[in-house]
Amino acid sequence: MRAAIASEWLKLRSLPSTYQALGAAALMIVLGVVWTFYVSGLADQRGSLRAAAPEEGFLPLVQISLATLGVLAVTSEYATGMIRTHLITAPNRSRFLLAKTALIGLVTFVAANVVLLVTYSLSRLIANGRSLGFNSTSLPDDLPMLLASGLSVTALALVGLGLGTAVRSTAAAIGSVVAVLFVLPGVVNYLPEPWNNRIATFLLPNLVPQIAGQRLSSRLGDGLLPLWAALAALVAYPLIALAIGHHLLRRRDV
Repeated sequence: MRAAIASEWLKLRSLPSTYQALGAAALMIVLGVVWTFYVSGLADQRGSLRAAAPEEGFLPLVQISLATLGVLAVTSEYATGMIRTHLITAPNRSRFLLAKTALIGLVTFVAANVVLLVTYSLSRLIANGRSLGFNSTSLPDDLPMLLASGLSVTALALVGLGLGTAVRSTAAAIGSVVAVLFVLPGVVNYLPEPWNNRIATFLLPNLVPQIAGQRLSSRLGDGLLPLWAALAALVAYPLIALAIGHHLLRRRDV
């Protein structure tokens, strides 16, 4: 297993798309700084201002960027044909996918939390002394939200890995990830009540505040999933995607 992870790490480091995806995720830091300077200027003019925290407002950028990393970790091998060579030399397909899962999970979790923590720290440092809505709490209070956000990024990256393995197409897999993150919540809004609110509670974008113990929007009501249920729902997303990818990987010739 160690050799399989080392092989996957070598392949991941050799892909230009890896650094592009990580760079796109790190763009959140720049946008967070720009946003904080902007709202700080408005707060100085008005005396106080309630603004969205940059680590929450720009979270979808990190999610999509690192989900793309998960997709490309496998679809790039299909595109170049290298997967045939790999499966000939190391035919254990379960170990192949497990090694990719472990590596992508670790890389995206570390990268996401570094980006989130740096964005959080810089925004609070810039906004120090100004009356901003996201400057009213300390790091220990915001740590659950930061950790939940990091977990959501990792979960979506593994969803991308599983879907990429299943469909073998970069465009189709990224499109599916976008649908999970953006399209599905909009479609659920059109369901009849109370099913729209009940299903929305289990959607990935709404799991982050529930894991952090925060109140959802008034449209979804005051009810929260228990912490264990919210975590189980978050874990279910990558597990289902990876299970589908694993099943199809074992059934197909390549």
